[in-house]
Amino acid sequence: MIVCLCLMVSTLQTLVPNEQRQTVRHTASTMPTQVQTTAYTRAVNYLFHFVYIIGCANMSICDTYCIVCVNNSLRTQECYEVLVHWCKYNFDDAMGSMNRTDWCSLEKIKSAYNNFTVCTESVADCLLIPWPNQLVEHIFVNIHTSYFQECPTEALKDPPSSIILALVMTPICLIPVMVVLVVLKTKNGDRGS
Repeated sequence: MIVCLCLMVSTLQTLVPNEQRQTVRHTASTMPTQVQTTAYTRAVNYLFHFVYIIGCANMSICDTYCIVCVNNSLRTQECYEVLVHWCKYNFDDAMGSMNRTDWCSLEKIKSAYNNFTVCTESVADCLLIPWPNQLVEHIFVNIHTSYFQECPTEALKDPPSSIILALVMTPICLIPVMVVLVVLKTKNGDRGS
């Protein structure tokens, strides 16, 4: 379980190369009255009026995800993994509330499955991480192995013989007709050569 770390910082320090250490400036930690946001960066109002800038998309749902990242001092990838596992926990909870016999019914599981898919995709969009990705693919494989491996599948059947015969004979019969048309066209069409 992730332990919520509350970092109390009295000043914000700008990052500069080592050779310019003497020019580091400290600024007061006063919160501006209005924070400008873009699609790539969102300023998150943090506990005790501190501002942390993290990569976060400009959607209303993203504030919730980004605050989790900031409050737990997680890098973007670490936060993504935590939030995707939270999505998986919700999926596991939904599947656990169903009978095992219902797991093979698409009508019964499609809501939980869709919610999990949307959850992982929206977290990735908010944290500006490509989706699908290796982590999500791995979790989907685990889900299918855990929940759907014993589901019966319908074996593919061959089509009836009459359909196979029609599909095979049509091109066979058209080939001689096409050859005759080409011969007649070249025989009658180009007398000058």
